[in-house]
Amino acid sequence: MDLQLKNKVALVTGSTAGIGYAIAKSLAAEGVKVYVNGRTDERVKTAVEQIKKESGSQDVYGLTGDVASKSDIDRMINSLPDVDILVNNVATFEPKAFQDIPDEDWLKFYEVNVLSGIRFSRAYFDKMLQKNWGRIIFISSESAIQIPEEMIHYGMTKTAQVAVARGLAELTKGTGVTVNSILPGPTRSEGVGGFIDKLAAEKKLTAGEMEKEFFKNMRGTSVIQRFLDPDEIANMVAYIASPLSSATNGALLRTDGGVIKSAF
Repeated sequence: MDLQLKNKVALVTGSTAGIGYAIAKSLAAEGVKVYVNGRTDERVKTAVEQIKKESGSQDVYGLTGDVASKSDIDRMINSLPDVDILVNNVATFEPKAFQDIPDEDWLKFYEVNVLSGIRFSRAYFDKMLQKNWGRIIFISSESAIQIPEEMIHYGMTKTAQVAVARGLAELTKGTGVTVNSILPGPTRSEGVGGFIDKLAAEKKLTAGEMEKEFFKNMRGTSVIQRFLDPDEIANMVAYIASPLSSATNGALLRTDGGVIKSAF
């Protein structure tokens, strides 16, 4: 299937590894001019070269900057003033008991997971409306619906992303711009892999045994009973980024492996 994405320009935040990397690679393979974002020049450069090799596209570029910093975001926007596709993917997470989460962590999680997407969207949204075409995609989480008790501050930010995306979608009425949220389930990404490996070591289990225990005790509603591969999420994002998805707007799109126990 031709997703009709050739020559579009995309920015994927937090795309040097994991879900963001898979999204950037998938878009590059479809002929999109992709900008990869990360906090260090070294990681960005490595990701760009790997994506070029794996996607077969040379139209992949780096955009180094820390999305927790407003000045870094302003600098990135100034160097890339116009995009067709914005994927607000970057996120931070950390399992922590509610009583142990200080104000600073609540603010940091909001700054990175929510406010970064707001800032980028604010910069590009009006330009998309003027062109009468654009895609803004928030990579939220199943945690937006089923708040995890072990990281309530993370779940809060994922719910907030969905609210922002739906509000922006309301402002696109009658245009060719869409704004949607993707809700992945537990995914074998860099951060999650480290978390599971740490738990496995503490419990003296293999990674495979720990994965089974995780889905039995912590995500028991999962239908597929395994971690998602980042490419499985990237496939959905590539379609939603394409002109073929023009009837999908303001939606919560689940790539959660059935973790959210609802038919609606």
